Amino acid sequence: MDMELFKIATFINKHHVLSLATTDYKTQSVCSLFYAFNRDTNSFIVASNEGTVHMEHIKQNHKVSGNIYLETKMVGKVQGVQFSGVFMELESSELEYCYFKKFPYALALTPKLWQIKVDHFKMTDNTLGFGKKIIWEATS
Repeated sequence: MDMELFKIATFINKHHVLSLATTDYKTQSVCSLFYAFNRDTNSFIVASNEGTVHMEHIKQNHKVSGNIYLETKMVGKVQGVQFSGVFMELESSELEYCYFKKFPYALALTPKLWQIKVDHFKMTDNTLGFGKKIIWEATS
């Protein structure tokens, strides 16, 4: 793993909620989802019900974007990650294990799990200098 992706993944693994933005090309939606992150596949694993607005959007448009950030008023500590990727049904038992390892209580709810395969990350990390950006793109 390259150093940029390592820094991004380290930040992501310190958090557990992301904001997800979706669109069906007519309207937009933003929701918050608990996640587990798998560095080997550069994927978020999330749980969501199919009847939600964001899932209705995803039926029309699988491309999504989102962010994770550290809430702080101290400018020198500002950190956050923006991402884009493709939202898909989860088919990997390894990724399912990753989610339930992080959220074992969710097993009792038998949630529908999904995968967001990330193709772009942009991290702002002011701890490395004001406005410092780290960018990672998936290779084709």
